[in-house]
Amino acid sequence: MPIYEYQANHLQKACAHCREPFEVLQKIRDTPLTTCPACKAPIHKLISAPRVGGSQSNFDDRAKAAGFHKLQKRGKGEYEKQY
Repeated sequence: MPIYEYQANHLQKACAHCREPFEVLQKIRDTPLTTCPACKAPIHKLISAPRVGGSQSNFDDRAKAAGFHKLQKRGKGEYEKQY
């Protein structure tokens, strides 16, 4: 299930929960929230970039632990083994 971010429409009328962006785990078919669950102030869904796979260093660590090798091109037809 995707995680959606919401924030209050009017920050001066918002509670501490919806003044800052907050996350909600919802099904894709669920209707978007229109009010804050804590104070019932009007909120809107934020557009945010998805995070896929995590950081490159985390990926490299997992690949290395699984026995894969990483090569970096050094010249025409030359590669250096990174791990």
